[in-house]
Amino acid sequence: MTQGQGSTVDGVLRRSARRTPARTAVEYGDRAWTYQELDEAVSRAASVLLGEGLTAGDRVGSYGHNSDAYLIGFLACARAGLVHVPVNQNLTGDDLAYIVGQSGSSLVLADPALADRLPAGVRTLPLRDTGDCLLARLATAPVYEGPEPRTEDLVQLLYTSGTTALPKGAMMTHRALVHEYLSAITALDLSAGDRPAHALPLYHSAQLHVFLLPCLAVGATNLILDGPDGDRLLDLIEAGRVDSLFAPPTVWIGLAGRPDFATRDLSGLRKAYYGASVMPVPVLERLRERLPGLAFYNCFGQSEIGPLATVLAPDEHAGRMDSCGRPVLFVDARVVDEHGEEVPAGTAGEIVYRSPQLCEGYWNKPEETAEAFRDGWFRSGDLAVRDAEGYFTVVDRVKDVINSGGVLVASRQVEDALYSHEAVADAAVIGLPDERWIEAVTAVVVPRGEVTQEQLVEHVKQRLAPFKAPKRVLFVDELPRNASGKVLKRELRDRFGA
Repeated sequence: MTQGQGSTVDGVLRRSARRTPARTAVEYGDRAWTYQELDEAVSRAASVLLGEGLTAGDRVGSYGHNSDAYLIGFLACARAGLVHVPVNQNLTGDDLAYIVGQSGSSLVLADPALADRLPAGVRTLPLRDTGDCLLARLATAPVYEGPEPRTEDLVQLLYTSGTTALPKGAMMTHRALVHEYLSAITALDLSAGDRPAHALPLYHSAQLHVFLLPCLAVGATNLILDGPDGDRLLDLIEAGRVDSLFAPPTVWIGLAGRPDFATRDLSGLRKAYYGASVMPVPVLERLRERLPGLAFYNCFGQSEIGPLATVLAPDEHAGRMDSCGRPVLFVDARVVDEHGEEVPAGTAGEIVYRSPQLCEGYWNKPEETAEAFRDGWFRSGDLAVRDAEGYFTVVDRVKDVINSGGVLVASRQVEDALYSHEAVADAAVIGLPDERWIEAVTAVVVPRGEVTQEQLVEHVKQRLAPFKAPKRVLFVDELPRNASGKVLKRELRDRFGA
C-alpha cells in the first residue's frame, strides 16, 4: 500500500492494530475480532468492493442494521477511497429512493432482509447472512495494497435527519472526521480501558463517529448491539461487560421508567453519555438522583460538524443542567443575530461554527451550501444563549421558535415545565396557526395516567410567564421521532395545523 500522511479514517484502525494487535476490538453476537483481525478484514473487504468495478470517489450506500459487517463495510470504503453513504434502515419507498438516487450510489451494501425495499435496478452486495455476502468473501479476497486516500478526500455523505426539509448529504472528508475523533476522545474521556456498548444505529453519526470510531482509536473493546434493548443493556451492565453507554433521552427515559431500574445493580456503569436530542432537565435530575456516582456527559452537535460540537462534562452539570456545555477541542463557536453579528453574553441568537470538523458543503446542493456557509461560518439553525463563562444553552431550533402574539416563545422551556408534571411521559411543544396569536403555543403530550388540559396549563403557568403556557393541549399515544430520538415537529404541525 502506498503510504500517505495516515490522517485517514481507516488509518485510525491501522494504528490501533499495530499498537495492540491481540486486544479484542469488536464483539458482535458470537463473533469477536482482535484489532489485527479487524484491520485485515477491512483490507480484504476493500479488495472485494474494488472487485465490484468501483473506483475511487464512487458512492456506496449502506442499508443495514447494526453488525460487525456494517462497521467493516464502512472502514473498507474508507480504505479503498470510496464514499460511504449510510442510509436509515427504517426508510422505505420514496424516502429510501431519494437518498440512494441523490447520492448517486453505484452499489448498496444491504442486509438481505432489507434488500427488497431498494428501488428496482439498484445494484446490491449482501453485508451478511448469505454465502456470497461481504463477510463470507473475506476468506478468499486478497489484502488491499492500493494507494491510501488523501486526507482531503470525501469519505462519507452524512444525510441530515430531515426534520424540517428533505435530507441533505453533508460531505465529510477524512480530515474532518479524524479531527472530530480527537475532539471526542479528549472531551469524553475515552480510554483503552473502557467497555462501551454501541446500541444506537450505526448509520447515525453520533454512535459511529462520536463513540465507535474514537473508541477504536484509543484501543477499547467495543460491544455492538442490535439495538437499545433495556433488558439486554441492564444484564450486560450487571455482568460487568459494559461500563459506558451512549443513548438519546428517549432511551434514558425508558430505562428510568422500568420497574426494576431502582433495584438492579448498576454500580459498574461509570460513564453515561446523552445527546442527539434535548434531555428534559427533570428527567436528568431523576437519573442523577438514582445513580449519584455515575458520570454524565451531555453531547451536542449536528451531522455537518461530524457531529460533536460541545460537551457538558460531569463536573460541569451542577447549576447548569440545561446547558450543552462548551465547544470541544477543534470547534470555534459563537452566537450571532440575523445579520451575523455576535450578540452579548446572555442574549439569544443562532450558533455558528468554524472548525476543521465541518463538512465541505451539501452534495449537489450549491444553493443550500451557500445559505449555510456565510462569512466563513456555518449557520447551525440552533437558537442558543452563551453565558459569560462560555457555556452554551440551546433554546430551540430557529425554525421551532413560536411567535405568539408577537412575542417569541422557546418550545424547550415549555417542554421542561411539562416534564416536571408526574403525569407527562413525553411532550413536544409547537406553534400552530391562530387568528389571534399568529401562532398558538400548543402542547402535544403522551400522558402517564389521568391528567387534563386544564391541569397541565395551570402547571406550566406556575413555573413560567402565563403567555408561555399552552393555549391548547393535545393528547396522543406517541410522538413521531426519527431514529436519533428527535421529535419530528414538522409532522406534528402538518397533522394538527390543518
